[in-house]
Amino acid sequence: MTAKKKTKVEKFDVAEHLRTPEEMAAHLDACIMESDGDSAFIAKALGDIARAQGMSKVARDAGVSRESLYRALSGERSPDFATILKVTRALGVQLHATAA
Repeated sequence: MTAKKKTKVEKFDVAEHLRTPEEMAAHLDACIMESDGDSAFIAKALGDIARAQGMSKVARDAGVSRESLYRALSGERSPDFATILKVTRALGVQLHATAA
């Protein structure tokens, strides 16, 4: 009987792969398209981008505390739209609308 090899699985963290503003914008755009109206999912995508840029810096630039930013962008709640706008501005990304 041969020993079975165990496969080691590491948790994927998308924030480690968001290096440029273009990659960050593409990630957000893809998440918006896949969200099916789930604002918490979009908030989580913003959280990924914020972690890639540094949560403390983003919180400072958005004018919110780091703790409240973590909560707002955890993906477990839907932050208000004013928070989304502050965060997108701080992240240097813009939301755009197109005809469906």
